[in-house]
Amino acid sequence: MDGKSCFFIGHRETDECLLPSLELEIDRLIQEENVRYFYVGGYGGFDKVAAMAIKKAKRQYPNITLMLVLPYHPADRPIDTPNGFDGTYYPDGLENVPKRYAIVRANRRMVETCDWLVCYVKHGASNSRNLLEYAKRRAGAGHLRIKNIYESEADDK
Repeated sequence: MDGKSCFFIGHRETDECLLPSLELEIDRLIQEENVRYFYVGGYGGFDKVAAMAIKKAKRQYPNITLMLVLPYHPADRPIDTPNGFDGTYYPDGLENVPKRYAIVRANRRMVETCDWLVCYVKHGASNSRNLLEYAKRRAGAGHLRIKNIYESEADDK
């Protein structure tokens, strides 16, 4: 696989006001960090805004790939590839995970396999916060780099 990978995670209640910040970060990742593979879930506002920003970047950088991460095995819950995506991705090793843990485990698996995590995490009581804390431990060991858009937005104020 030529190029690095990036996974996105954030709060469900996120709206399009983050689009400019995400567009800048995606452009930076492509130009400066050689990120070519972008993975997004499909379960909340942040996922939708991240996908919008990557789809826009694909117009300028047609060689990047946007994949929809599936937490449920495609044989159990078939899904067509959404418009603007290059395909779907079901992480290895989730076949025996109980359905109620599927999203959390898929997210953890992506943090374990991607080079970058771009997130929007601003409050504590959430699965996004838990995943960010897990990602920070991996980053501390040099396995992952993290950009929390919320921290960047707060710094700009």
